[in-house]
Amino acid sequence: MVEFGFSLSSEEHGSRALVEQARAAEEAGFSFAMISDHFHPWVERQGNSSFVWSVLGAIAASTERLRVGTGVTCPLIRIHPAIVAQAAATMETLMPGRFMLGLGTGENLNEHITGDRWPSATERRRMLEEAIEVIRALWNGELTDHHGEHYTVIDAKLYTLPERPPPILVAASGQKSAELAGRLGDGLVGTAPDEETLKAFDDAGGNGKPRYAQVTLCYARDERSAIDTVLEWWPQVGVSGEASQELPLPRMFESAAGVVKPDDVREAVACGPDVERHLEMIAPYLDAGYDHIYLHQIGPDQEGFLRFAREELLPRFETSEMRKAG
Repeated sequence: MVEFGFSLSSEEHGSRALVEQARAAEEAGFSFAMISDHFHPWVERQGNSSFVWSVLGAIAASTERLRVGTGVTCPLIRIHPAIVAQAAATMETLMPGRFMLGLGTGENLNEHITGDRWPSATERRRMLEEAIEVIRALWNGELTDHHGEHYTVIDAKLYTLPERPPPILVAASGQKSAELAGRLGDGLVGTAPDEETLKAFDDAGGNGKPRYAQVTLCYARDERSAIDTVLEWWPQVGVSGEASQELPLPRMFESAAGVVKPDDVREAVACGPDVERHLEMIAPYLDAGYDHIYLHQIGPDQEGFLRFAREELLPRFETSEMRKAG
């Protein structure tokens, strides 16, 4: 059975709005939410980038059933993995059984701010593997020393620990990162309906583990309004591949996105009020094998999208699942 979640975009919305959206998503029938963890927005127009761990604490106090994960946190440079281990353990005590720690290799946009060198993708994968080792060791609750290739931990012990540690979801966008996710993660986070990535995940030990995918869309009163919203608020939809990981500043994403045209948006994002178009964009993810889909509504109209999802979009999948069960 497929579960549907809601994407909390820290780049587009302030901290109070994110908390309100999480509560509204729970009321609308979403079972989980994923919240982005950035230091910078992608482009200046988005105008936000709250400290995610503060927002998560407020969400824990404002919701009752919604499971929430970071989508995703980079534990490599900007934040030491020992601090991520402490933050995630605390979150699990605040919302037992409802927190998920999503981890990935990050973007230069957020990680270069401490002045450290931005490593290659191969080195970042090695760093992530070691970071996960540090996090899991600290979750054992024992006095921990670690002297690794990338991280040092001395006389560290976490005293606020949950009964059970939260699951670790690992982001993957290709075979190598998918293999890492399969070996070390409790689940996978993806952004593309790539069956080869999911096969690599399964072959490396991920078979039977949950697979989360973000699907970006823009509900609006008509298609043209939605396309204009995407071009204003999320123009980096046209910036993909290595560029999305390497560019260091929002203005550089703005420059790279300057060539994005309405037809590019129409092809990449389901735009407008037509539920069939949104279903068409979600279907490849289900066909590829994702069992958790979280929807990112671009722009300010989160209330309109939640109403659309509750009344039109989610019921279509409930009907489909009932038919399968029958």
